[in-house]
Amino acid sequence: MDNTKRLAEILDKFAACGWDLLEGPAKAYLAGGENREELVKALLQADAECGSCGCEFDSLYKEALRLLEAAQARFYQA
Repeated sequence: MDNTKRLAEILDKFAACGWDLLEGPAKAYLAGGENREELVKALLQADAECGSCGCEFDSLYKEALRLLEAAQARFYQA
């Protein structure tokens, strides 16, 4: 699976999770919004608050951040 599809898959989960912290920024990003910074901030906060609770999202916060960083690096290399 390529990085873009994987990121969309993760953000779809966040968009449907019911946690306002992640739901809004994930939905906006998936809709083509230019809210990358807001999404990164939400992911960092979610990781700090819940990143080791044992839920399925624990590893997804870090993976989404890594994928967003990789996407931005590719953008600047182009």
